[in-house]
Amino acid sequence: MKIRIRDNSVRFRLTKSEVLQLASKKRMESFTEIAEKTFVYKVLSKTNAAKMSIVFEADGIVLTVPDDLLKKWPSNDEIGFYGEQINKSGSLTKLMLEKDFVCLDETEEDQSDNYENPRTVN
Repeated sequence: MKIRIRDNSVRFRLTKSEVLQLASKKRMESFTEIAEKTFVYKVLSKTNAAKMSIVFEADGIVLTVPDDLLKKWPSNDEIGFYGEQINKSGSLTKLMLEKDFVCLDETEEDQSDNYENPRTVN
């Protein structure tokens, strides 16, 4: 799982196996070790969630997604889900959960579990 944070937007990208795990186990978690600390980022599927939301925890961030959005995600062509959250300060954070596609440019990153990029399909 990858995350991209830019200003007031947070994008999570999941590989094929991660999408399957999220749909079946209702959670996906990853981490990055930085010096003596560990930054944890999670996606949770919740039956009673009305919309996407994100919280900051002591060790990282947790994106919650309504369960009904994720049930058929592994087998359909839906690229992702998008939402917004109004923060306590009144600012807006954009939330994105997407399938991770193979990059069109050269990269050394292992992309064997990524989705085929729609731009390469004839």
